[in-house]
Amino acid sequence: MHLTLAQMAVTALLVALLPLTLVWTSSDVNKYRKLVWVSVFLTFDLIVFGAFTRLTDSGLGCPDWPGCYGAANPFLAHEQIVAAEALLPSGPVTVFKAWIEMIHRYLAMAIGVLIVAMLVQAWYQWRRKAAAGGQNAAARAAYAPAIPTLLFFMVCLQGAFGAWTVTLKLQPVIVTTHLLLGMGLLAMLVWYASRQDQLMMPLRTVTASPPAMRRIRWLAGASSALLVLQIALGGWTSTNYATLACTDFPLCGGVLVPPMDFEHGFTLWRELGKTAAGHYLPFSALTAIHWVHRNVGVLLALLAGYTAWRAWQHSALQRTARWLALTLLLQLCTGIATIYLSFPLTIAVLHNAGAALLVLLLTMLNYQAKCQFALAATTDAAAAAHTQRIRKDITPS
Repeated sequence: MHLTLAQMAVTALLVALLPLTLVWTSSDVNKYRKLVWVSVFLTFDLIVFGAFTRLTDSGLGCPDWPGCYGAANPFLAHEQIVAAEALLPSGPVTVFKAWIEMIHRYLAMAIGVLIVAMLVQAWYQWRRKAAAGGQNAAARAAYAPAIPTLLFFMVCLQGAFGAWTVTLKLQPVIVTTHLLLGMGLLAMLVWYASRQDQLMMPLRTVTASPPAMRRIRWLAGASSALLVLQIALGGWTSTNYATLACTDFPLCGGVLVPPMDFEHGFTLWRELGKTAAGHYLPFSALTAIHWVHRNVGVLLALLAGYTAWRAWQHSALQRTARWLALTLLLQLCTGIATIYLSFPLTIAVLHNAGAALLVLLLTMLNYQAKCQFALAATTDAAAAAHTQRIRKDITPS
């Protein structure tokens, strides 16, 4: 196992060398910021490819971990994979599925390499600039190592859940948690990348009063919280194969509220397709899962849509708000199309990509609103202090 893991680590390092080389040779003066944004891009890609892995039933394409039948790649395990495929051609192990699963693992490990590079650079630059003295305080802030360190532990935790996804045979709660952690990693990277942008190009123009921006912050925060719930429900729907439990919209089985089994549907710790007692999961449980997911989706569309509309009114947030509104519309369309077109793979992958894009955009909106609020509050405080000084100067002693 140790040899296999070492060989896979070398493969991941080779995969990571391409983005690292692009960052190193780029003309961007702030290569650290470039590294963070490249990590954002590849993490988004990993989430989309992870959805493709799940939706093609490739999660057990290699039924062990970290390698494939104890080997570092499907080439070395070709004989065992072919034998398993011949024994059960429609089963989880095929040559195609094995490659999908292993590419997913290589990409995940490559992102881990990028985060390690980010962590090492952050600690090195932070300590070096601290030794240089106070004149580098602003530059030092860009390398504060708290977030990179947290990112490192996050990617390690994500890797552990990736392993448990395989060893626990796609247990729904593990797969859903793996998805949520991936989205959480993306949100953290986007927040950190937005911080790098802000430190490089600080805001100087106030576009709203503090109360107005405070409302945007509350709306964006509430939308993000509801999005987390909806992604968890979406992962639960997908991992329990409940996507087609309702094949019409907005009704479900021709009625507004169909017969549903919430108890079995939302029992978290159980095997795939089974109740906690080990019996087959009833169809009414799948209906409950699907019905809750689609209705929370409607609530999210209303709340996030209202948030986008309010943010659109401020020039500093307008671009992000516009993309958020467009993504919400596309997400609704792909969700409905998934039902009416009987779960086509391309549409389902796009629906998952839309969820990741919503995470990215709402994280950006939250950060931008935070910065705008801080600038507006500082400007108002400075203006109030200036007015107080003028009044004091003109008041007779």
